[in-house]
Amino acid sequence: MVNFDHREPGTDPAAWTTFLDRVDAPTIDLAGTGSVVVVAPHPDDETLGAGGLIAAAAQAGIAVHVLLLTRGERSHPDSPTTTPERLAATRDDEFVAALGALHPDATSTSSRIPDGATREHRAEVTAALDDVLAAAARPALLVAPWRGDGHRDHRIAGEVAEAAAASATDVTLLAYPIWAWHWDDPDASVAPWDRARTLPLPDALVARKRAALDAYPSQTQPLSPAVGDEAIVDDRHAAHHLRTTEWFFVPETTASRSRASFDAHYDRKPEGWDFDGSWYEQRKRAVTLAALPRPRFRSALELGCATGVLTAALADRADAVLGTDIAAAPLERAARRAPTARFVQAALPSEWPDGRWDLVVMSEVGYYLSPADLDATIDRVLGSLDDDGVLVACHWRHPDDEAVSGGDAVDARLTERWPRPALLRHVEEDFVLSVLPGPAVTSVARAEGIIR
Repeated sequence: MVNFDHREPGTDPAAWTTFLDRVDAPTIDLAGTGSVVVVAPHPDDETLGAGGLIAAAAQAGIAVHVLLLTRGERSHPDSPTTTPERLAATRDDEFVAALGALHPDATSTSSRIPDGATREHRAEVTAALDDVLAAAARPALLVAPWRGDGHRDHRIAGEVAEAAAASATDVTLLAYPIWAWHWDDPDASVAPWDRARTLPLPDALVARKRAALDAYPSQTQPLSPAVGDEAIVDDRHAAHHLRTTEWFFVPETTASRSRASFDAHYDRKPEGWDFDGSWYEQRKRAVTLAALPRPRFRSALELGCATGVLTAALADRADAVLGTDIAAAPLERAARRAPTARFVQAALPSEWPDGRWDLVVMSEVGYYLSPADLDATIDRVLGSLDDDGVLVACHWRHPDDEAVSGGDAVDARLTERWPRPALLRHVEEDFVLSVLPGPAVTSVARAEGIIR
């Protein structure tokens, strides 16, 4: 996630104008669209990012439904004159007025997730979007924040939308930037302009978008002269969004991280990551081992074992251990570190080792897999796990530029696809760890006869 302060001036809109004049991007054509579904993490995101598109859909007679995730009650956390509860009610009313200005017949759903907490409520976001898409006329255009926008709520909304579009039939995704206009640098932009799409807006549609933005005085005007009550979207910010063109990105065709990229990583850093020296890594490893529901296992499989630091610890808890990694270089170190274990170079999920396992460990590897490869890997685990076996999955929760998805997305998909409830789920700011059981697994106390 990008660190930025909305109170700073940010990138000059004129600098973006110069840059955008040089971007050759295809134009969006709404002809043939059955419906438009817009995901807005906060009230006003739908207007800032896709207000022109919503108005264009109204002009074309296309149904629009906006899924509002939060009420935006934390927009002014330091305000001395209002409260989150009052702001939530205000922004509810503003949202209704703004949407009416853009598309009088548009419908909406409000999930009322706490502002800033979409990560903690990802399952609710996913379920709400699935419900909306199930009712949307096909072909549907799904419009959501760009996952790289720099705001946590926007990232989660973008990730969920990408997953939904990838698994749904006749759904096309467009992603809109909001805060990237503020913090990104057009001279060294990180946005995917090679995948940009444009929607030209006639003056009448710009006017409707401006009217919708004006319906948010709690965001476009100071709440009071006091410090903490400053406008969130002042005139300089608004200028990014009131252009005669709206800009969107199409999602990248997702592929798992390549073997070549891992080979290059180990060429630069033979030990990979600081598994031995980092207290974070030491503690996470201890938490992972403590989460194992049995003191000993017959046969353990570690997916993405890297240099074998965790493998060596697993070898103390299992009669047989097999570690796999996509790269060859770390396996040489792993074999020296854990001499009683076996190691095989294998890319998931296609190069799957033979055998049955009562323990499978997937630590910091799931988010390097494409959605399709992650699903196939889950199927592989389920197909080779003994009834009394468990899958232990542990993943970093912060952004990783080399990752295909995020740790929360991986954990959510594992939970969704696994046929039984998690035996354990540990969540903290830095990582999430789940223990997913086979059909014969019971609680530790029940297995020991402490309870019957």
